[in-house]
Amino acid sequence: MENKADFKYPHTFILLGASGDLAKKKIYPTIWYLYRDNLLPENTRFVGYARSKLTIEQIREQSKKYMKVRPGDEQKLERFWELNEYVAGSYDKRVDYEHLNQHLTKFEKGPVANRIFYLAVPPTVFDETTVNIRNACISIKGFTRIIIEKPFGRDDVSSEKLSNHLAGLFKEEQIYRIDHYLGKEMVQNLMTIRFANKIFSPSWNHDNIASVLISFKEPFGTEGRGGYFDSFGIVRDVMQNHLLQILSLVAMEKPVTLNPDDIRNEKVKVLRHIEPIELKDLLVGQYVGNPEGQGEEKLGYLDDPTVPKDSVTPTYALAGLFINNERWQGVPFILRCGKALNERKAEVRIQYKDVPGDIFDGHAKRNELVIRVQPGEALYLKLMSKKPGMKFDVVETELDLTYSMRYRDTDVPDAYERLILDVFTGSQMHFVRNDELKEAWRIFTPVLKKLEDEHIKPIPYKFGSRGPQQADAKLSAYDFKYSGSYKWKKPTVC
Repeated sequence: MENKADFKYPHTFILLGASGDLAKKKIYPTIWYLYRDNLLPENTRFVGYARSKLTIEQIREQSKKYMKVRPGDEQKLERFWELNEYVAGSYDKRVDYEHLNQHLTKFEKGPVANRIFYLAVPPTVFDETTVNIRNACISIKGFTRIIIEKPFGRDDVSSEKLSNHLAGLFKEEQIYRIDHYLGKEMVQNLMTIRFANKIFSPSWNHDNIASVLISFKEPFGTEGRGGYFDSFGIVRDVMQNHLLQILSLVAMEKPVTLNPDDIRNEKVKVLRHIEPIELKDLLVGQYVGNPEGQGEEKLGYLDDPTVPKDSVTPTYALAGLFINNERWQGVPFILRCGKALNERKAEVRIQYKDVPGDIFDGHAKRNELVIRVQPGEALYLKLMSKKPGMKFDVVETELDLTYSMRYRDTDVPDAYERLILDVFTGSQMHFVRNDELKEAWRIFTPVLKKLEDEHIKPIPYKFGSRGPQQADAKLSAYDFKYSGSYKWKKPTVC
């Protein structure tokens, strides 16, 4: 791990794919926030690289509406852009990378100079890009680190090929496979909730927990990006990476220390206890237009002109996984994700078993510990209480830690901010290791292959609904009880 003292040396952050959507919407704003808050080494420069013949002024204009400049920060923003350069070049010609290297070397004064490459490039140019970085742009005076955006392959074979390709070019400690969900505040908080609170430890097992539901819901469709989405689908896009990573943090055993490799060792152990998903444990759906909706809601997935009219790519998926170890034997871990649903939400819902010996005539509902990842970070415990008044009635309520109420004066950083800063400091704790990736694809590849080989048609569901109606029966079969009688509401600031 890089010593903080190394921050005095020159660092260069090179963004490949600087002309793309991800760069202007996420990466340029993120490095601006890190610079604005004085979190980066003082001697840091930023270089964008892409095929387009652009200037840094044009890059600045493209990113402008995403930068969130606070009043009083205008001069600092000017200084930030003065530290930015742009170099145009191809992804497949070594001579262009040699030109980029000459450009980088101009600013690298002193005995040590470090480079971080962020690969926001299409998967189609990934191989040649990494080869050319290795052959022409490695720092000879300090570290070189490579940040890789998903997709990390489409299945176990392509993922293994990618991993072997990278292993032939870089050491594992140089590679940062970024899954932005691992940078979210409440995902990072899972470790603390689990291992710094004695109150949860005795009940965190199959004796007390009925099921664990990990959800990711979006209220919008593909928004014209259906062509890209159609080659991957919701299982690859969300479930195999984001949701499985959260599962491993919820279910893992306590690591020996907070060392990144100790943590990732425990995550891998959990994944190794999961059998590959079978078709009977997976429900897939595809949204159709809602005639009663407005605007985009009237359009279904197949109405997107970039999507093949006979596509069976799922936009919704629900899968049940089982961890065959002593702690979790028999407890269903349900992963659920979808587009064009009724709300935006990502959360972990740990549902406890029914209280034995019911004396409340069936009115007592199950306890739930809910970790809300977005929107509105919160941790709340759903429990039963006596309803105030003369009658002895029971009512559902919660013990609530809502971040916007409890930490009003604290800014929760964006996931990308946290993760890119981790790369500067050399911490791989919140990045995906090669063996984690291998286990994830082992679990999902067989069922993905069956979906495609057998051309299985997804269940249609209306834009703006909760998803396919059959999903409720599937949840029930996995011992998750949805009563619909209680809805947590984010507290309002008084």
